[in-house]
Amino acid sequence: MTILGFTKQETRAVGVMLVGILTVTAINLVGAIRKSRDAQRKGDVRQITRILDEFQTSQGIIPASQDGLIIACNPDFDELGNPIYKPCRWGEDEISGNKLPGDPHSTNGASYLYLASPKNYQVFASLESAKEDEYDEKIVARNLPCGIKICNFGLTSGVPLDKSIQEYENEIDEK
Repeated sequence: MTILGFTKQETRAVGVMLVGILTVTAINLVGAIRKSRDAQRKGDVRQITRILDEFQTSQGIIPASQDGLIIACNPDFDELGNPIYKPCRWGEDEISGNKLPGDPHSTNGASYLYLASPKNYQVFASLESAKEDEYDEKIVARNLPCGIKICNFGLTSGVPLDKSIQEYENEIDEK
C-alpha cells in the first residue's frame, strides 16, 4: 500500500523526521524568545538607571523608593511650590518625560525593583535564564522580590549588589 507514491514505511520515516524537526524548532524558538525577554530586561534596567541619573542631575536628588517603586512621578506641590512626588508605575508612568519600562512578563506578576537612599540606588530584575552572564547568585541570596519572582540581576549607583544600601552606607560611615 502506498500513500502519495510512498510506501507505508517511507511515510512513517518522513513523519518521524518532521516531528523531530518541529520539536527541535519549537525548543529553539522558546529559548530564543526567553533570551529576547532577558535582553529586554537588561536594556530596561540600563534605561532606568539613565533616567535616574538624569533626574538626579536635573533635580539634585536621588528619588526615594517605596514598595520597590521610584517616587518621582506626577508631582503635586506644597504651599511653597515644592514638588511632592508619587510612586511611578512600571511600564506606565514617566519621569521627566521618559517613560519607565515594565517587565515583559508584568501581566504574569513579574516586576522591577527599586531601592534607594538619599545617596544611592539599586535597580533589580529577574532574568529567566540562569545561563545569562549577568545572572548573579549573590543577588538571589538576598531574596529580593521582583514581583512574584526573585531578583537575580541589577545595576546600581555604586553600591555592591550583594549588600543592602544601608549595610553599604554603614560600612562607609565606620571607615
